[in-house]
Amino acid sequence: MTMTITAFERSPDGGKGLARDTRVRWALEEVGQPYAVRFVSFAAMKEPAHLAVHPFGQIPTYEEDDLVLFETGAIVLHLAERHAGLLPGDANARARAIAWMFAALNTVEPPILEFATARLFERDKPWHAERLPLVEDRVRQRLDQLSARLRDADWLDGAFSAGDLMMVSVLLRLKPSGMLDGHPKLAAYVARGEARPAYKRAFAAQLAVNNPQVAG
Repeated sequence: MTMTITAFERSPDGGKGLARDTRVRWALEEVGQPYAVRFVSFAAMKEPAHLAVHPFGQIPTYEEDDLVLFETGAIVLHLAERHAGLLPGDANARARAIAWMFAALNTVEPPILEFATARLFERDKPWHAERLPLVEDRVRQRLDQLSARLRDADWLDGAFSAGDLMMVSVLLRLKPSGMLDGHPKLAAYVARGEARPAYKRAFAAQLAVNNPQVAG
């Protein structure tokens, strides 16, 4: 059975690769697995049929035979464990790659999402001017720590892995703000991720849905 994922009928980012289905598309491209996409509207995401596969009414979801998954971390980990290309063969290196997946989602992404929310959706709040610098500081702290760990390496722990896929996907959310400009090692790290052929295919697939004229 063909693997099927769900994605926005029209992504809020206009196809810039920030919607979370891009992470799953990227993983599928890295492991060389074909997939189908079922597009859902914002209204359909809140209807019973979609809530049956994603209880929080979000995207993406993943279906394969009788398996249904939600949450990008769970989906990417499933793909990485089933198909070669995203996890090392060595057991300890494999465990470290999975740890970096969790770090991306649980440690690095939360302050970035908080920053994006404050920057884009809370500008009219009376406390915005005071809150935004505090949120920015939390993001910079994480970027400083991550940059110190990466140093001059190409990837977080040896060869490219699912940990890098998730970390680059998270850091990409900062590109519109320019915050990565102050961390050249991380900016170069993200650029290496974007340069991977599998990422380019995933990005192009999402862009084609949202901007068919540009993609064509």
